Amino acid sequence: MKSKNIFVLFGSTDKDSFCGSLADAYEAGARSTGHMVKRVNAGDISFDPILHKGYKVIQALEPDLVLIQTYMKWADHVVVFYPNWWGTMPAILKGIFDRMFLPGFAFRFQKEGLLRGIAWEKLLSGRSASVFITMNVHPFLAWILYGDNSNEIRRNILKFAGFSPVRLFKVGPIERMKQPALDALKRKATKLGARAW
Repeated sequence: MKSKNIFVLFGSTDKDSFCGSLADAYEAGARSTGHMVKRVNAGDISFDPILHKGYKVIQALEPDLVLIQTYMKWADHVVVFYPNWWGTMPAILKGIFDRMFLPGFAFRFQKEGLLRGIAWEKLLSGRSASVFITMNVHPFLAWILYGDNSNEIRRNILKFAGFSPVRLFKVGPIERMKQPALDALKRKATKLGARAW
């Protein structure tokens, strides 16, 4: 298998969680087969997560956000890990995307003609992505009760910017799983990392 450049973004402040251990397992698997890996943990970086004026006034990016942009451009494959909180990603991860998925980096809207403001250029095309979401309810039950909690990350962020394919892995209920099941999930993450999935 050809070596890939993989960027792992851990989207929570708690690296010592089970979600963090999945990210560790994926990273170890990727490195074990010769893939190049860069990783950022959301809790380790310094930035203002609030997009104060929308796109009317572009805030200068902090060095850590510039680094994430650099890693995303460098990567063949981007992997995002986060726990499901209130049906979506943690606020710090949303803040990362709000701040650094900017016009000119992730997308560019058409400015003229009939499709002005509707059609857009996907500036991160040519890359694939995987998203791992941990939760404390079974994913199918969550979907029945609350709908698709992955639309935001999968379609409105990653696919919007051109990532394809975007693979999704939802696991739960984490708090009710016994250790052998948790260990099996970590082994699966390691294998997926080895395959750069």
